[in-house]
Amino acid sequence: MAEFISLLFSNVFLLGITFIVCLFILDFMKSRKNGSHFPPGPRGLPFLGNILQVDYRNPAETFYQLGKQFGNIFSVQFFWTKMVVLNGFKVNKEALINRSEDIADRPRFPTYEKLGCAGETKDQFDPTYLINNAVSNVICSITFGDRFEYNDEKFLRLLALFNAALKAESGLLAQILNEIPFLNHIPWLFDRVMEPEYELVAFLKEMISEHQKTWDPNYTRDFIDAYLVEMEKVKEDGSSSFTETNLLMTTYDLFSAGTETTSTTLRWAVLFMLLYPDVQSKVQEEIDRVIGRERKPTMGDVLQMPYTNAVIHEVQRCGDIIPLALPHMTYRDMEMKGFLIPKGTTIITNLSSVLKDQEVWEKPLQFYPKHFLDENGKFAKQEAFIPFSAGKRSCLGEQLARMELFLFFTTFLQQLTFEIPSDQPRPREDPIYAFTLSPQPYNIRVVSRV
Repeated sequence: MAEFISLLFSNVFLLGITFIVCLFILDFMKSRKNGSHFPPGPRGLPFLGNILQVDYRNPAETFYQLGKQFGNIFSVQFFWTKMVVLNGFKVNKEALINRSEDIADRPRFPTYEKLGCAGETKDQFDPTYLINNAVSNVICSITFGDRFEYNDEKFLRLLALFNAALKAESGLLAQILNEIPFLNHIPWLFDRVMEPEYELVAFLKEMISEHQKTWDPNYTRDFIDAYLVEMEKVKEDGSSSFTETNLLMTTYDLFSAGTETTSTTLRWAVLFMLLYPDVQSKVQEEIDRVIGRERKPTMGDVLQMPYTNAVIHEVQRCGDIIPLALPHMTYRDMEMKGFLIPKGTTIITNLSSVLKDQEVWEKPLQFYPKHFLDENGKFAKQEAFIPFSAGKRSCLGEQLARMELFLFFTTFLQQLTFEIPSDQPRPREDPIYAFTLSPQPYNIRVVSRV
């Protein structure tokens, strides 16, 4: 018996050594496959690559620092997946605008593929709750044809789930699940990241189901109704993309993309008004001169309000809401700045490095609305202003977001003045990362101007 156990142990040990050697060989082969003209990058660990070298509280800053060492086009490796990072305005313009076709693909996100198959105002308060609710209700009106009351339990649950989902999706574990897809089949591991997503999908399914019960093809109430009309038209076409699954995921996209980014931008706007009261006063002077305090702002006012428009743009630039955008993937082999990047390579466009490029902006790390004003005080567009990305994969909701930002911001400052509560310290400007960059929690005091 002892000999059998000894022999079994020896065989298991030998098998283990052989397996490890094979893994090292495979890791070596995969690390070399891109050739000598592939962009350089930091040396990584066997199997893991550079995944532990990224600060997931602020990955854009990690990539910015690596760019100082390896240049504005460099590579990183997450497990066996090579990715190319683009830093700065010049190379991102080259990729997003001039080479838009070459990087028009998106990499796979196995976690989402599996999912798809599967009150009262006080003297001082945190504005997050009210701003999130207000912006979310815009999307609710478009999608569901109605808005929620701010104290509606279902609505509050929806907002909480979105916040939880963003935090879970931006962490290290989510990155590991996307890079090693077979781990998604471990239920407890997958559920740890995707549990908020399950509940979000269930919520949206319920809303779609309620629409289907009351749907009238002759009367379109909202986006879901319009989509159901198109589904009815092509119900005999098995190749059509108008399906219930796509309706569900498109509705999900509307909420995830149309709520968090705009509400976070507005929270940055309020924060900067607290920190720069002279800017707030100048915006209010322009509002009073162009709009007054009686009528509501309209988009027609924006052309007559260069300073307010400049402030909103500077909020977006300085707030840097989506520092890394969504990854691209090369549609075909491409050459860029002397580097050869093969088809199927993930491309990370570091938008943060563009919005704060020291070669473009006068004061890249400061809130400075004059970035968007010419010498005559007129609004001046800036080519390096790409918070919505650029090219074929730019944000489809850009125009809606621009309208929301202008109308909410001007309405806020038309009606209210924001102040730091006397018993509160000066709010911090450093952000919290959870895919988006959001402000640290802060309290405000509001004074009515009406």
